[in-house]
Amino acid sequence: MSLDENVVLRGEEELAERAGHLLTGARREFSCAAADPATWTLPSLRACLLAARPTPARITVRKLYTPRALADEESERLLLQGLARGARIRITQAPLPHETIIIDRRLAVLAGPPVRGVRDYTVVRSPGVVRNIASLYEAAWDTAADLADHRRTRPPALSAESRAILRLLAEGLKDETAARRLDMSLRTYRRRVAEILTLLDAGSRFQAGLRAHEFGLLDGRSHGGGEDEAHVGQPF
Repeated sequence: MSLDENVVLRGEEELAERAGHLLTGARREFSCAAADPATWTLPSLRACLLAARPTPARITVRKLYTPRALADEESERLLLQGLARGARIRITQAPLPHETIIIDRRLAVLAGPPVRGVRDYTVVRSPGVVRNIASLYEAAWDTAADLADHRRTRPPALSAESRAILRLLAEGLKDETAARRLDMSLRTYRRRVAEILTLLDAGSRFQAGLRAHEFGLLDGRSHGGGEDEAHVGQPF
């Protein structure tokens, strides 16, 4: 591809084959916008989106998602992992018409809508067009909320298993007893408790209890929890 050539590639496999090296070759900045972490279905491309990190330290990694990225527990955990690796992540309420990747402000990839399950990807290298795409990205980024701020105002999308663990914690059961009741090993139970604390942005079980009650995760007030039984209104 020449420096000012724009190329349309058919499907993620062709994108990975012909432009994959460009997506992993950022030297200063890697920016992406997508509805959620699973937007890119090919494992190699999804890994690029999820694993992109500021290495070396001078590289800035920014990821812009819609609230759909927090619609389930696994997706939220993936975003938190990206945050822990040093990426800057924001959530925008504005619709994202195209999934976009911008590399060093010299290259952009725009995803088209699926046609019979396959997308076209336009690799843009024309400097003027890339600048315009980057400007639109900046506008969306500037009005979006940092992931941490967004998470403070809404409950995490906990799975049924996580809600069951929260209820047992609220009952004050010992870990060994709770693990047996859920038919899981003690090690697995404690790992799941640690994951829930991370999702609740809590530094301790006591703080997790406060957060759970704040969000109504134990009394059926939060989304998806209408069938939960009410429990003692104290932190666990």
